[in-house]
Amino acid sequence: MSRNISKEDNLSGDVARLRQLILTLGRTHSLRDPIAGTCEQMQLTPSQVHALLWLGHDGGHTMGELARRLGITEKTMTGVVDRLEREGLVQRERSLTDRRVVLSSLTADGQRVYQRLDRVLRQQMGGFLDLLDAEDRKALFRMLEKLIQRLETSPDASPSAPRSRSTS
Repeated sequence: MSRNISKEDNLSGDVARLRQLILTLGRTHSLRDPIAGTCEQMQLTPSQVHALLWLGHDGGHTMGELARRLGITEKTMTGVVDRLEREGLVQRERSLTDRRVVLSSLTADGQRVYQRLDRVLRQQMGGFLDLLDAEDRKALFRMLEKLIQRLETSPDASPSAPRSRSTS
């Protein structure tokens, strides 16, 4: 039993340390989205930008897939895509394999916006990586890959999906 308590104490200490490091980072550097300035320049919300990035990177998605990736409800995601569609950046099409499924994808204008956003994001990431030497970058990549692998194989490790809010 003391073994479990010790493990929990260590985890609790690690959580406190991680929290403190994130707070310290937030005090010295804004933790805003690295492309927030571009959002403002392009008059797009962060949700719209993230939707464009996912669609540009992976191709067509259903509302459910996009909502899950952005961590928002399908209802909210539908509003985001509606606005992007009105701006001529996204189009909706029925799936060729299942006519019941509607996929959102980028238009030609949406593809151009995606390329601009991707370029800005890559520049931001490059700036962050420039702060680390080659050995630290390798360690960072190794830790992130390990975290991703463990999150993918441990259903209890990932945060729960967003829940719809009841209006009653």
